[in-house]
Amino acid sequence: MRKIKFLLMTTIGVLPFVLSADMTSAAKSSASAAPESASEQLETRVFPPNRINGNRTNLYWGDVHLHTNYSPDAYINGNTVMSLDEAYRFARGEQVISQSKLKAKLARPLDFLAVTDHGEYMGVHARLAQGDPALDDWPVGKRWAQLLENGNRVLYLLDLLKTLQGNNPEDELPDGVRESIWQNVVATAERYNDPGRFTALIGYEWSATVSGDNLHRNVLFRGNGKDLEGFIPFTGQDSRDPEELWSALEKYEAASGKKVMAIPHNANVSNGRMFAPTMSDGNAFTLDYARRRARWEPVVEVSQIKGDGESHPFLSPDDEFADFENWDTSNLMGTVPKKPEMLQYEYARSVLALGLQYERILGANPFKFGMIGSSDAHTGLAAVDEDNFFGKFSNGEPSGERAFSHMAGMGPENWRLVASGLAAVWAPENTREAIFDAFERREVYATTGPRIQVRFFGGWDFVKQDVVRPDYASIGYAKGVSMGGDLLKAKKGKVPKFMVVASKDPEGANLDRAQIIKGWVGKDGKLHERVYDVALSGNRKVNKKTGKAPSVGNTIDPANATYTNSIGAVQLATIWQDPDFEPEQRAFYYVRVIEIPTPRWTAYDAKYFGTKLPKGIPAIVRDRAYSSPIWYTP
Repeated sequence: MRKIKFLLMTTIGVLPFVLSADMTSAAKSSASAAPESASEQLETRVFPPNRINGNRTNLYWGDVHLHTNYSPDAYINGNTVMSLDEAYRFARGEQVISQSKLKAKLARPLDFLAVTDHGEYMGVHARLAQGDPALDDWPVGKRWAQLLENGNRVLYLLDLLKTLQGNNPEDELPDGVRESIWQNVVATAERYNDPGRFTALIGYEWSATVSGDNLHRNVLFRGNGKDLEGFIPFTGQDSRDPEELWSALEKYEAASGKKVMAIPHNANVSNGRMFAPTMSDGNAFTLDYARRRARWEPVVEVSQIKGDGESHPFLSPDDEFADFENWDTSNLMGTVPKKPEMLQYEYARSVLALGLQYERILGANPFKFGMIGSSDAHTGLAAVDEDNFFGKFSNGEPSGERAFSHMAGMGPENWRLVASGLAAVWAPENTREAIFDAFERREVYATTGPRIQVRFFGGWDFVKQDVVRPDYASIGYAKGVSMGGDLLKAKKGKVPKFMVVASKDPEGANLDRAQIIKGWVGKDGKLHERVYDVALSGNRKVNKKTGKAPSVGNTIDPANATYTNSIGAVQLATIWQDPDFEPEQRAFYYVRVIEIPTPRWTAYDAKYFGTKLPKGIPAIVRDRAYSSPIWYTP
């Protein structure tokens, strides 16, 4: 049996994995806002546990982008048995049998999950395989069944794409089929939702492409099954215009009284279309458009199996860590090569900066979003650690050949897939409402798989002692704003200060460094960025001439795919003051935490299966976390 986390069967019971807001102290509390004259008293007094805890939040881990056999592309690429039930059972810590007949069980269950199967022909293939009589006379179903029975997979895929892009009345599903399938999706989420222990968010994916460019969004609902009665997912077959999707969501909110949001993902394969400088009709942004986009899309998925979308070396040539798992050769369908001028509209850092510019011109920021990670796995299994990566499609599940085969038998090689990612949420409790609200206020962050804990606060009055207090998070809320928040113009002479606390994954690698990335609009109206190393492990210092810190080192044993935590730090914490602050300049700040070098999933595969990685296939990874930004607005 392969020695990877979720395949190790033990007799130990599974407990929900929830980190407290402060790993250094079980007793946490929050300080109420106090005038500056009380700051000295705050330095010496520790609040009793549980007495003042109005701002207490806990850290919850989840995946809000997972596909089962209800997604057409998952089904036709081999996932015929991993259903909604298996996805929820696996996420909450139960053992399941994968499509490739492997026993699979997470050693550390997730706290929340959204199964987001493609809304376009959702569940149809599973229903066809079950012999649903409602589909007996459906022309499209008969055609697809015949093509697949004859082994004409390529012709089937071409037919599916043509059907998705067309508006032929005979291609529409028979009356009641869509409703029946969606009702089953909702009912299954209701069955597994267990407030306080495991949250099953209701969602689906709106999967629109234009000329092969990705525009996909995951739609998440705050409400319960009763709130969705009479609702049918608005899909890419209804419209490939994101603005039409927002209108549909607006109608749902008006009818149900419950909130909903859309989460863009994989802008890196949109060839610049996801965050293009024009609306869908080709016209320039308007104030109304900017407000609507910020309203309906408060977070963006920046790291997942199909590449990382935080930064790119072409856009950030001075950032030594920008070249991380970039997919930058073409659009989603592989039909149009990538051009350098497209990149600025695809990567989160540059798009956040563009948002500042739009705000300066329009009065509203269309790209004011937080950052999360998720998987986009089509196996029904949310398994994304480097040493337990289960791939994207069923043909990419663990085997000696998977690294050398192509994803879904065509397209990119499987070795290019990224063992990523997870969404981390700071919320007062593990419920649908609390998780959704954290997304809405952007108090969330992304990791590329490891469960790195990150706290990030911005304010004007932090002092060095604040960060070493056991109730530092309470002080962060009392004196400032958390990630996702806004700093408004302060009194004359004030400079923003930021509290950063990062702790390693308890079962993972030590931390190399914590950085603050700043983007701003200069007096000349141009966009600027800078990466600050604000906390380094060991006794390293930033070289004042080069602005770079010495390497943390490397403890990897390539032959055995192992490493040691003899370098790096368990925790990094600091109060950092912006040395380049200009009170009239709009700016954003976010934290990037980087681990020490560790073996990549390809190295673990090579060791276990006894294969040799060809030259060019990476065997080392620098996993990381990205906080949501804090914005400064004059």
